[in-house]
Amino acid sequence: MQKKKDELKNSNLIGQPELNIGLCGHVDHGKTTLLERLSGKWADTHSEEIKRGITIRLGYADTVFRKCDECDLYTVKEKCPKCNKETQPVRKLSFVDAPGHESLMATMLSGATLMDAALLLVAANENCPQPQTREHLMALKIIGIKTIIVVQNKVDLVSDDAALSNYNSIKAFLKDTDFADAPIIPLSAFYNSGIEFLIRAIVEHVTVPERDIIRDPIMFIARSFDVNMPGTDISTIQGGVLGGSIKQGRFSVGDNIEIRPGYSAIEKNLTIWKSLTTRIVDIKAGGVSFHEAFPGGTIGLLTSLDPSIVKSDKLVGSVVGMIGKLPKVWHEFTIEVHLLERVVGVAEEMNVEPIKINEVLMLNVNTSATVGTVIKIRKLDIQCRLKLPVCAEAGSRVTISRMVGNRFRLIGYGIIME
Repeated sequence: MQKKKDELKNSNLIGQPELNIGLCGHVDHGKTTLLERLSGKWADTHSEEIKRGITIRLGYADTVFRKCDECDLYTVKEKCPKCNKETQPVRKLSFVDAPGHESLMATMLSGATLMDAALLLVAANENCPQPQTREHLMALKIIGIKTIIVVQNKVDLVSDDAALSNYNSIKAFLKDTDFADAPIIPLSAFYNSGIEFLIRAIVEHVTVPERDIIRDPIMFIARSFDVNMPGTDISTIQGGVLGGSIKQGRFSVGDNIEIRPGYSAIEKNLTIWKSLTTRIVDIKAGGVSFHEAFPGGTIGLLTSLDPSIVKSDKLVGSVVGMIGKLPKVWHEFTIEVHLLERVVGVAEEMNVEPIKINEVLMLNVNTSATVGTVIKIRKLDIQCRLKLPVCAEAGSRVTISRMVGNRFRLIGYGIIME
């Protein structure tokens, strides 16, 4: 066991990210700008994201936190901004940028599954909490996130008194939650001011969770894409890429892997789902190739799959593992239900009504988002028929959202029963 832990530690020292930190919060509170300051990467690269100025898909980027021992200063730069001496790498990690728009809550919930900790952004020039601030915080709690750091962004847009008032509003908002003692870091991502203090808070408050690298490997797919440019010569075409995070175990170049649920096909006028098998031809994290990948930050598995199978995130929500060793694929499941007292994500207070027979719910399991129709209700659990099947272990947590007005709103969570 110690040998396995040493291997995991050594993999991180040579460049594989050791954990995932999510960026969450209300739309336009500065998540993507902050990610660019921390990583040098602008995560909104999809054409609609650029046009609309909001995050639509999950964005992710790796970064290395560094420290100047001479100045006791944290930075992402190789030279200290104060004394210009070489800085030393302290930690490499991945960031996951989740959309804040209310219509994209399913994407945020899917991304939360990958997170080990989270930064909750709150804009100093708006009242706290905004609807999606509350919804994202509740989602993080339901998913099981234990550590958050609150980023009070856009302090450059308000006076000192207004910033202090907003700070006190954040404290009052957190007071009766599991995150009452979370650090609050004021900064301006736009002007790149205060980033040092945020990095210090991450280094000091976010610990690397225990990882299980002994069990059969499982990876949740958060993105899938084709890296070939139009017109690429057929002799140089690369296979499809699977992006996501490893929950347990390890993958190696050359492994033959299976992907479930996989893809849909029509047979005898019925839609069925078939798993995919392929081979790992390369593993990348932060643009660097690795022979093996362990639980930690986000990684990319380069495969021998036809790129058309994976392009445009077609395999998002699927699970990767060794052939024949993946969890069950569910077309229907029974979940033990835990409802919240009030609907989150709406401006006015609204009690959560009991779930009804034939009600259509949005269900998020791991990185998959599906719709389930309630076909049976018992005292403590419900049975749902799923529009899209999911691959998950019994005991997995499911977030439950219902249609309120014209949006799905978070109302609770469930546990998949045997």
